[in-house]
Amino acid sequence: MGTQDPTHPGEVIREKYLTPLKLSVTDAADALGVTRKTFSELVNGHSGVSIHMSLRLSKAFGTTAEYWLNLQQNYDLERARTWTRLDGIKVLV
Repeated sequence: MGTQDPTHPGEVIREKYLTPLKLSVTDAADALGVTRKTFSELVNGHSGVSIHMSLRLSKAFGTTAEYWLNLQQNYDLERARTWTRLDGIKVLV
C-alpha cells in the first residue's frame, strides 16, 4: 500500500489539462461532447473514467485511451486494497 491516497483521474485532468490550458469545465465538456454535469462529476472525483470517456479524453488531450483506463484502474485498485478485507480468504493453490 502507498503512503498517500491514489490520484483520481479527475485530478489529473484538472492539473494537467484544464488549469494549464485555462479551460473551464463547461468548455471542456462541450469539446468532449458530454454534459457539463457528466464532466464535472469526473473532474471532481464523483465518477470514474468509462471506456467511452477514455476514448474522448484521448482524442481531446492527445493521449491514449489506455492511459486514462490505467489511471482509473490504479485508482480503483488502490482504494480496494484499503477497504477490502482478505483475512477470511483461503489460499487454494
